[in-house]
Amino acid sequence: MVEYLVKIDAFEGPLDLLLHLINRLEIDIYDIPVSEITGQYVAYIHTMQELELDVASEYLVMAATLLSIKSRMLLPQQEETLMDDVPVEEEDPREELVNRLIEYRKYKEAAIKLKAKEEERAQVFTKPPSDLSDFAINEQVVKQQSDVTIYDMIGAFQKMLRRKKLQKPLSTRITRQEIPIEKRMNEIIEDLRINRVKRHFYDLFPAHQKEYLVVTFLAILELMKKQYIHIEQERNFSDIYIYGSEKIDELRDH
Repeated sequence: MVEYLVKIDAFEGPLDLLLHLINRLEIDIYDIPVSEITGQYVAYIHTMQELELDVASEYLVMAATLLSIKSRMLLPQQEETLMDDVPVEEEDPREELVNRLIEYRKYKEAAIKLKAKEEERAQVFTKPPSDLSDFAINEQVVKQQSDVTIYDMIGAFQKMLRRKKLQKPLSTRITRQEIPIEKRMNEIIEDLRINRVKRHFYDLFPAHQKEYLVVTFLAILELMKKQYIHIEQERNFSDIYIYGSEKIDELRDH
């Protein structure tokens, strides 16, 4: 497989990934099951590395922090006593991380509210009325795609891999076969151009070769980045659908 590095701007940092996992697993942020959240977090990191995504060092630092907290929580607790024999409980190893998450969530929610106010204010015009129907359609499409995060895409990729393994073991060729990502991008574009319908995320992964699956996923991310395709998800954790944008016709001459 051709080495291909993709940088995605949707990553907002390890705290953002942790919040995503906490929300997805419906976990109480004040009582985080460290063992479960660590396993989920490390699985995401491994998937990012397997896909050759650019994983910043801060993600690895957070993984080490979670593993450290997990190991500390596995140790037997020892009660300390003061001079008057009053027992003193040990500090919860999760406390510092929880405080950071709560602080991050507070600023993230404030940023969302400010963004909403900005969009609301942008609807105020002092010029005479004009036809903005085309703009409204484009704006709706952008909002639909912006709601689907890179974490949603990686989660969908993980589920697809599990489904493929259950249906049929993933095969790996002994001989090295290079799969150009540009070729796979063109195949996806041609598929969307011919069918002119929304395609289910899993439908774009017909083969069982691991190299083919990885290249296909990277091709989808690159097409998202270049806005040749749009992504739709009806609600959190529901199925993802893909359809071509008006820009796909620009690739006809390439």
